[in-house]
Amino acid sequence: MSKETVLIVEDEKSILELLAYTFEKEGFRVYASGEGGDGLEKAGRLQPSLILLDLMLPGMDGLEILKALRANQTTASIPVIMLTARSEEIDKIVGLELGADDYVTKPFSPRELMARVKAVLRRGRPAHSQPVLRAGAIELQTEKHLVLLKGKPVELTSKEFGLLKVLMESDGRVLSREVLLEKVWGFDRSMHIETRTVDMHVGQLRKKLQMESERILTVKNAGYRFENEK
Repeated sequence: MSKETVLIVEDEKSILELLAYTFEKEGFRVYASGEGGDGLEKAGRLQPSLILLDLMLPGMDGLEILKALRANQTTASIPVIMLTARSEEIDKIVGLELGADDYVTKPFSPRELMARVKAVLRRGRPAHSQPVLRAGAIELQTEKHLVLLKGKPVELTSKEFGLLKVLMESDGRVLSREVLLEKVWGFDRSMHIETRTVDMHVGQLRKKLQMESERILTVKNAGYRFENEK
């Protein structure tokens, strides 16, 4: 049974009860909140393993909460999965830009949601790998979960960090979007997950890497390749 904790911030009682039941059945310790400000306070105080965050909330909406979480050092690294009835791509992009680790649209399958949650948590327990990866002005410290650019820390979401790590470890090989979804997101290839998710994260990662962004090369109809030598 899992010993992980999850904070569910959701104002629809029926959905909150369903989610609480689903997570408790899987062995999670569940914390809940039906209001934005209260959810943010509980996140800082309880330090859950993961936060499931609804977009439309009374008090503060989900995007405001996400922004506040990422701006606070004590909550910045807590994985967040956005949960919303909105399906427009712009909402997803904004959430991902602010640092969401995943995005699930209502109505959702509890089984798929749980698979996504477990995938996010697995990424927080990486397998043994090189302690430090370097390319140009980029230095990635795996154990400290830290990326430096010209010696200065770069704020990356857990997905962006995982994506950069996998690309840097690929030794110049081309990795397809499907492979990246499997390695970084933990999704089985049989699951119907939009590969556009990878493109969104690559775009955000490139922005944060600034002058080193050109190391991440797009290979048409194939995927992405990281250029260690330039």
